Amino acid sequence: QVQLVESGGGLVQAGGSLRVSCAASGLTFSTYSMGWFRQAPGKEREFVAAISWAGGTTRYADSVKGRFTISRGNIDYTVYLQMNSLKPEDTAVYYCAVKPGVSPSNAPLMYSYWGPGTQVTVSS
Repeated sequence: QVQLVESGGGLVQAGGSLRVSCAASGLTFSTYSMGWFRQAPGKEREFVAAISWAGGTTRYADSVKGRFTISRGNIDYTVYLQMNSLKPEDTAVYYCAVKPGVSPSNAPLMYSYWGPGTQVTVSS
């Protein structure tokens, strides 16, 4: 049974930092990429960042470049998102996802499995 679990969300003031984590289990992809997406109330789910496990290639949305950093954990299927200089517009539910293959895609449809999400709220 495939399971992804996010953790580390919470409430932070604008300008602050937060790190969210994701751990997946039950997967058997030979190569894979993991990504972070977010969805704010009334908005569509949007890409945040992704990383290819094999070579560590990363990809970021323009809105978070220079502020967020995605990284791999030491254990397979673990990924982190370090978020600095947070803004109120970063407030959303953050979702972790995994896809087969080495391409860190920004398209939600490419991802096979998703976590339930973790709430990140940035106060002004």
